[in-house]
Amino acid sequence: MKSDKKKVIILLFVAAFIAVAPLFALKGAEFGGSDDAGSVMISKIEGKEYQPWFTPVLETFIDGELPGEVESLLFCVQTGIGVGIIAYNLGRLRERKRLLAAAEAANDAD
Repeated sequence: MKSDKKKVIILLFVAAFIAVAPLFALKGAEFGGSDDAGSVMISKIEGKEYQPWFTPVLETFIDGELPGEVESLLFCVQTGIGVGIIAYNLGRLRERKRLLAAAEAANDAD
């Protein structure tokens, strides 16, 4: 049990290092979103300013841009839904494996 605890602690430190290392390694770098990078590349390829071909539904509904807090909230909700789906499916697979093992044990006992 102690070796498992040690592995978990080491892996947590490695994960923290991986998350923090770019902040120190790339001190002057600007971190931007993929939307910005995509529009810059399209502008370079086409040689003219990129114009979106549709307006987002929520921005049309509220007659303006979404505040940054609302965008962050929507990303968090999306992440929560995705994690919930993944956790549900992992739980289902684990329970299925447990039930199959119990059924095999019952068949072997007969």
